[in-house]
Amino acid sequence: MALKASPDDQALLLDLQQFDTRLQQLAHRAKSLPQLARIAELTAAGDALRRRLAEQAGTVEDTEAELKRVESDVTIVEARMARDSDRMQHTASVKDVQALEQELAALAKRRSDLEDIELQVMERLEGLQADLAGTQSELDANAAVLAEVTAERDAELGTIDSERSHAVANRSTVAGKVPADLLALYEKQKERYGWGASHLRGGVSSASGVRLNESDMAVVRSAAPDDVVLCPDSNAILVRTDESGI
Repeated sequence: MALKASPDDQALLLDLQQFDTRLQQLAHRAKSLPQLARIAELTAAGDALRRRLAEQAGTVEDTEAELKRVESDVTIVEARMARDSDRMQHTASVKDVQALEQELAALAKRRSDLEDIELQVMERLEGLQADLAGTQSELDANAAVLAEVTAERDAELGTIDSERSHAVANRSTVAGKVPADLLALYEKQKERYGWGASHLRGGVSSASGVRLNESDMAVVRSAAPDDVVLCPDSNAILVRTDESGI
């Protein structure tokens, strides 16, 4: 048996569809916020900076360890030089003095070479530390922008949530006025086809945007005002009003 519903009850479906369309728009808006793409971009950039920072920090640590080894070698050489100098002052053997002098000369050469290496390592370390500080500065700047954009996104989502709550409350009020069987059909068609109700205005279905052909219009004209008619193009409930052009 065909579903029956008063024209006024059917007209309520247009309000219901309006709220559902608004809710769909809000959901799309929430998923399409420009901040979302920017956050993804900043997050990826931040991850890359953190990887670079970790690599640079590891290189700095290795270079610092290298510098400590060179400094330790210099300390050892200087200690041996001090020991040989002390021995020279306390020996009367010409042969021992000559041997110690040769060793001191070799140690002095070794110390000079180590000091050159030490200077090179220190200069390299200074450059690496500057690079590390630069990357850290970039990461800090990235984090600051990310926090700002995230706050903007949260503010936008807060506005959307507020609008959604308002629309849901109004939809609930309207749905409560629609007869259960009519509401069930509306929900069924909306779930299947994306639209639950379509306004026939000037012979055009609002859901499909298509003008009904004469054969379909004849069927609509022959239907009683309380007959529930489906749009032949969108399968939504076709709501007829004074603007329908019947």
